[in-house]
Amino acid sequence: MNITRILKTIFMTDFATGLSIAIKKIFKSKKTINYPFEKGKISPRFRGEHALRRYPNGEERCIACKLCEAVCPAQAITIESEIKSDGSRKTTRYDIDMLKCIYCGLCEESCPVDAIVQGPNFEFATETREELYYNKKKLLENGDKWEESLAQNIKADSPFN
Repeated sequence: MNITRILKTIFMTDFATGLSIAIKKIFKSKKTINYPFEKGKISPRFRGEHALRRYPNGEERCIACKLCEAVCPAQAITIESEIKSDGSRKTTRYDIDMLKCIYCGLCEESCPVDAIVQGPNFEFATETREELYYNKKKLLENGDKWEESLAQNIKADSPFN
């Protein structure tokens, strides 16, 4: 047997194997999704748009300890506070510059009361830069809007903490 005949036999075997695999794949269900209309599953640890959470009674969770501001490597968080009548601290200003934020998650890891979290929303593109300067009002609105999924994600992630 000469070498060309052996190579042709190997080539035809490889070709037939590849063709059979391709034919099998044609009839299997597709893995793609129609994105804007269908959403894929997001991990509970996904780091998306920031939000400030509230307690179930409606009180803000943030105690103005400023740990998130101190730990932020991009220095994207600015907090100002005042003393309430009962002696506890309350934030008067909580700003996040989303243009600086690197979505590292250190702010939510450092928070002792789970006040600042990164939610499941990744679709927050804007037309102007100014819309990416989040103030306390915007962060609380995000928290109110995403509270149910935020609580589920925190619960799902709790065995790993």
